[in-house]
Amino acid sequence: MSKARDAILGLVVGDALGVPVEFQPRDSLKENPVTDMTGYGTYSQPPGTWSDDSALALCLADELTHGFDLHQIAASFVQWLYHNYWTPHGKVFDVGNNTEAALRRLKNGAPPEESGSTGKNANGNGSLMRIMPLLFYVKDIHQQLKRYETIRKVSAITHAHVRSTLSCYYYLEFAGFLLQGESPREAYRKTNESFLELTPALYIEPEEVAHFDRLTGGEIQKLEEEKIETNTYVVHTLEASIWCILTTNDYPKAVLKAVNLGEDTDTTAAVTGGLAGLIYSAKAIPTLWKESLARLNEIESVTDKLSSRYEW
Repeated sequence: MSKARDAILGLVVGDALGVPVEFQPRDSLKENPVTDMTGYGTYSQPPGTWSDDSALALCLADELTHGFDLHQIAASFVQWLYHNYWTPHGKVFDVGNNTEAALRRLKNGAPPEESGSTGKNANGNGSLMRIMPLLFYVKDIHQQLKRYETIRKVSAITHAHVRSTLSCYYYLEFAGFLLQGESPREAYRKTNESFLELTPALYIEPEEVAHFDRLTGGEIQKLEEEKIETNTYVVHTLEASIWCILTTNDYPKAVLKAVNLGEDTDTTAAVTGGLAGLIYSAKAIPTLWKESLARLNEIESVTDKLSSRYEW
């Protein structure tokens, strides 16, 4: 089984686990935690339904099977929102405000280099949630600044502020070290080194880099659960995903921990699930969870194509 399938199935399953309880507070989930794939709930969707997180990740994965074309990637996102492309059941039922605004600008003729918001208040997790498939393209870009620039372009289709881009870079660096066979702890250490090497080279303001201090301090796993936030802010989602990975030891535990943190449950679990899939493989995902997924055969087909183009 390919690493592309591991990562993307990991992401989609995590997303689907979180969809029924999105927006539920942590205290509520402590009383009635998610332990299995369920359905209905927040969006009244059947079990195995994934959200915009997976839909946009699958759009990206699908386009990358043909090569890297930023305009085509952006166009596929527009097709998703306005024509239900890569939706689980033929209809979009969830979209973030910043993503929707950016895709509206694209539909109205804005180029992808100018569609995403650059505002500090537009640092939701809408590019982080979909960025994982890009790993299989950027892993062969060995020059750090070029790798960052590619990630920046794909993030900026919807989220163009440097904080969102840096979050995507951090996530894909972590995933890249996992792809090379590093343990989660070693991947975390090396990712922090890479991040702290990159930011001075980009002349990024120290106060902007400081938003990542809890991660780059190297001990995010030591934080108590109450210190981990799971709103839609991109840095909080990144922190929560790394925390879930470093404080668990198998795929189900990682994604269920992410879901049961509450609030933005689908995205926290999707971002965590992509990493957990790389670490433990798709074989570690419970069979019933995988088999419940909407459009499973098509998802597997895309991952196979992505693998045949970019894996060794």
